[in-house]
Amino acid sequence: MDTEAFDWALVRSFLAVLDAGSLMGAARKLGARQPTLSRHIAELETQLGAPLFERTGRGVVPTANALAIADAARQMADGAIALGRLLAGRRDATTGSVRITTSEVAAVWLMPAVLATLAAEEPGIQIELVASNALSNLLRREADIALRMVRPAQGSLIARKLADIPIVAAAHDDYLARAGTPRQPADLLQHRLVGYDRDETVIRGFAALGLPLTREHFALRTDDQVAYGRLVAAGAGIGFVAAYNLRHWPGVRPLLPMLRIAPLPCWLAVHREIRGSKVVRRVYDFLAEAIPRGLAV
Repeated sequence: MDTEAFDWALVRSFLAVLDAGSLMGAARKLGARQPTLSRHIAELETQLGAPLFERTGRGVVPTANALAIADAARQMADGAIALGRLLAGRRDATTGSVRITTSEVAAVWLMPAVLATLAAEEPGIQIELVASNALSNLLRREADIALRMVRPAQGSLIARKLADIPIVAAAHDDYLARAGTPRQPADLLQHRLVGYDRDETVIRGFAALGLPLTREHFALRTDDQVAYGRLVAAGAGIGFVAAYNLRHWPGVRPLLPMLRIAPLPCWLAVHREIRGSKVVRRVYDFLAEAIPRGLAV
């Protein structure tokens, strides 16, 4: 059989006749004319070089050849249905604009690769990326979808947890060459640490681990998380960063694997009302699959 000239309509007609047990029943099921189905069966038999049905007074009986190809034909039918649904879904979500908000760190280090892939798959969808650490963007309808490191508490939002983001102590090789490599958490007290200025998240975290660090233990302090990461990447000292960022910072490596720092939860949120938009739902579903891959280390 010449597969290049193969016509899916022939297989569709074959399955209808096989299931109905007659040309007339298959014609009713497909809403087609009986002579058309008869012609399809004859053409398929010619292409296969083998008879598929024996005509009887009450209908048709499948031959051994028909039964032999039945499973493969049904797989083709399932594939055609799935393809049709996929194409219909993509037609529904090929145009429109979606506004996404996330933290400055995620906007800089996580989302560019994710959104580049989305743009390749959905060139008709326009994306607006809002880099903001404010949690209120979604509630004020300043964005359609939010990626956040805290769980949204508002009942008007639908939130899905995507991952727990590991946080690691890390430093550049240049810094470690100058100051040495810490072997245990207590060694951090002898090192130049990068911390936050007014944000006490890191200090509280160390207190929970039994290391009572104070603000003065952090020789470099900033509440700008992008600048924080760049300080670590530049070799300014030891910092505490999301593990997925390290791939973007050549020469920076994780330290102290025994130091168990609480991970950051990663949540994807959307308004209940907006989620009904097909274009928003397409982007939401894409992000739900792509972001965990982007966070993998």
